[in-house]
Amino acid sequence: MAMPRPDEARAGEDFRPSSPLKLLVLGILALLAFIGLVALGTWQVERRAWKLDLIARVESRVHAPAVQAPPPSAWAGITAAADEYSHVQAAGTFLYDREVLVQATTRLGPGFWVLTPLRTAQDATILVNRGFVPAEQRDRASRAAAEQPGQTTISGLLRLTEPGGAFLRSNDPAGNRWYSRDVAAIAAAQQLGSVAPYFIDADAAPNPGGLPVGGLTVVAFPNNHLVYIITWYVLALMVAGGAAYVAREEWRGRKARRR
Repeated sequence: MAMPRPDEARAGEDFRPSSPLKLLVLGILALLAFIGLVALGTWQVERRAWKLDLIARVESRVHAPAVQAPPPSAWAGITAAADEYSHVQAAGTFLYDREVLVQATTRLGPGFWVLTPLRTAQDATILVNRGFVPAEQRDRASRAAAEQPGQTTISGLLRLTEPGGAFLRSNDPAGNRWYSRDVAAIAAAQQLGSVAPYFIDADAAPNPGGLPVGGLTVVAFPNNHLVYIITWYVLALMVAGGAAYVAREEWRGRKARRR
C-alpha cells in the first residue's frame, strides 16, 4: 500500500470538511444560478432572432415602393408590428396655419420638426413631418417659399404617434411647446378633429427654398443581443466551473484526511 506524501498528509490534517447541509445549500444555489443564467442566455437568443427579423421586415418596408397611406377605414387596425416604417404616399392640401414645431436634434444640429396637417380628398387629416428647420428659421415667414398652395403629393415613412413627451420633458400644449410627435395631443391643441393615428416622415424630396429638410428619419435598432448571449452563457460556465472546483477540493480533502 502506497504511503501518502508528507504534503498530502499535512493537507489532510489541515482540511476541515464542510457539513452536508452547507454543501447541499451551496449546491442548490449553484444549480439555481446556473439554470437562471442559461435561461437568460436562451432568452437573449430568442430576442436576437426576433430583432433580426424585425430589422429585415423594416428594411423591406423602407425600400419598398410607396403605397397609399392607410385610409380612415384602416386606422383602427394599424400596429407597429405590421405598419410602422412602411413607405407610403398621400395627396391633399397642407394646412400651413395649423403647423406645430417639435423640438428635435438631428445630424444637422438642434432645431425643430415641422409638423403640418394634410387634408386629403376624403376629408381625412394626416400629420406630416415635413422635415427639419434650425431654430433661427422656426418662424413661418422665414421659409414662406416652401408653402405651396393647392393639392400636393408627399411620400415618406409611416410613423406611430409618440404620446407624452420626451425624457424628463412633457409636452405643453397650452404653451405650444412640443417635445414629441404626439398626434392626438397636437390634433386636440390645433382643433383638427379626427386625425390619423400616425404621422408621415416626409422623404428627402427638396422643398422650395430648401426648408424644411426631409429624409432625416433614423431607422436604427440596437442589436447587442449577441454580447448578452455570450455574457450570460460564460457566467453560467463560470458558476458550473466554480461548483466543480469546490466539489473537487472537498473530495480531495476528504480523501487525504482518510489517509
